[in-house]
Parts: sequence; structure tokens; C-alpha cells
Amino acid sequence: MGPSLSPYCFRGDVLRGRYNECHGERNMTRGLGGWPRCFERPRSRRGRARPASLALLAVGLLPWGVPCFAQPDTEVRITRFEVVEGLDMLVGRGGNLSVLSGEDGILLVDDQFAPLTSKIRAAIAEIQEGPVRFVLNTHWHGDHTGGNENFARAGALLFAQDAVRERMSQDQEMRAFGRTIPASPEAALPVVTFSDSMSFHLNGEEIHVHHAPRAHTDGDAIVHFRRANAIATGDIYFNGSYPFIDLASGGSVEGMIIAVERVLALSDEKTRIVPGHGPLSNRAELRAYRDMLVTVRGRVTAALREGTSLAALSASQALQDLDGRWGRNMVSSKDFLRSVYASLSGS
Repeated sequence: MGPSLSPYCFRGDVLRGRYNECHGERNMTRGLGGWPRCFERPRSRRGRARPASLALLAVGLLPWGVPCFAQPDTEVRITRFEVVEGLDMLVGRGGNLSVLSGEDGILLVDDQFAPLTSKIRAAIAEIQEGPVRFVLNTHWHGDHTGGNENFARAGALLFAQDAVRERMSQDQEMRAFGRTIPASPEAALPVVTFSDSMSFHLNGEEIHVHHAPRAHTDGDAIVHFRRANAIATGDIYFNGSYPFIDLASGGSVEGMIIAVERVLALSDEKTRIVPGHGPLSNRAELRAYRDMLVTVRGRVTAALREGTSLAALSASQALQDLDGRWGRNMVSSKDFLRSVYASLSGS
């Protein structure tokens, strides 16, 4: 018998990493915030984690509720994948994490949900003992920032693009849900922010951080580990899935394409790419993802020129040829088409 489904939950608290407060149950939803890994991934015969697949329920214009498998915090497993020596990717519930380790201390890119902090710390301890020195958020959504307060109270310094602190420090109106997401506590806010770019010089590595404006959100960061030849993209890249574009937080399909083009320009055929969601990737896979985004933008642009309504475009199954590769994981074809149409039409 397969795992049981928990009820749909649309509490915006998940955006702040408090998914276990949702209707008092130990489940979570993506809300308008981040795509969760709602259940432990099945293991292949070789022990590698396979990407999770989620069915999405459209609610209103953009947000989706996610039917989460009932999985207590105690059953979440944090899985480690070595990117290169000294740099690892951690996968659990929420966005992917990157861990840079070495003599100068630990840099953590994103930190998932607050209740998982102890497990994340345990996974990091298997890489290197000692506290996390720096946390860098790739954007404001709770599946990437939910552990901020825990790590900050343990001594970590929090970094992010300017818009991340701004959004986290204020209530966020979620019009599609008809509710307000409360501001994060002061201790969870990034204390060092940047506008366009910043750099870390740590553990013999040069880490260049670039702002990707109006992409997944208005505060996305691309993290380039230059000497390791690796890049953490945050949620501008959903490997193997149509992406979620948070229009309410300043995201756009045009900005997504520009951001992906920038990552491609920074990479070569040997670059290892840590996506916001999905398995460890490479330039060829990212190029295919870029091509998909460009194709969908082109089709929707043509439909808008012809005066085609969203309902008619959706009924025409405009993305049917792409769905086999991109529409079976986190975001459905209909939902992605809806978000691209809204982005390009301004509706």
C-alpha cells in the first residue's frame, strides 16, 4: 500500500518554514513560496536518490496546493551528493542546499525549513565538524530561508540580495490566497545584503554571487564557485520540471530566461550545477531547460499577438509535446502556461 495523503493545506506559514503549524499537522505545502519535497525519495538499486514527483492542484491564478504525503519530521532524510571535493549538495524537504567546507569554515547556501535544522546540521557534521559560519539565501521563500533564525542564533552570518531582506522584513500580501504572510523575526533576516554582486574568498575558493533580477522572484542570487567550476542556481532552475515563477514577488519568464542565459555563460561542459530543485545537473541539461523556456515564451507571445485567450490556449494543449519531459514532476503544464501567459500579458 502506498503512503497516505494528508489534507490540502494552504496556510502561508510554510513560506516562513513553519510547515508543521499548518492545521496542526506535520505536513507542508508549497503555498506560493517554495516547492517542497513532501515525501522521501525512492531509492534506486545503486542507492541514488531519484527525483520526487508531485501532483499539483491549481488554485486561483498562480498558486497551487500540494497533496503532501503524511511524513513526520523524523522520517525526513537529508541526502548528501558530492559536487566536487569540498563542495556538497544536500537534498531533503525543500530547496537543494550547497555546503562549502574547509579550514576557513562552512558556507551554507540556503537552509530549508526550521524543523529540519538539526538534521541539516547532522548532515553537515558528516562532511566537517564545526558550526556553519555563513548562510547565503538565494531568494526569500521559506523552503530556502526557513532555517535562518536557527543558524543565526548559533552564530552564522546571513547574506542575501537586498530584496530578500526587504520581503522577509515586511508582511507579504498573497492576493491569490487572500491572506497576509507575516514578516520574519528579526533574527531570521539577512544582516549583509548586496545589490548587484558580492564575493566570498573562503577555503581557497572564489565565490561570486550575482543578482538575477525579476526571475523566479525579484531577489534571486546565482552562486558561482569559480575554482570548483560549480554553480548553485536557486529556483531559477528546476531540473526536470516546468518552473514555478512567483509573479507576486517580482518574478517573470523573461527574467528567468535571462538568468539561465547568464548561468550558461558562466559555465562550460564540465560545470556541475546545483539546481533549486531536482537532481545535480550540468550545462547540457540546463541548456535544454533554457530551450524549453524560450519555446514556451514564443508560443505564448504568438498567442497573445493573435488575441488568443488563456482558456483557448490551454484547451489547445499548446505544450503537449513538452509535457513528457517537463510536465510530470512539480509544476503541471496548465499551471506553467498560466504563469507564462500572466507574465507576458501583464494580467
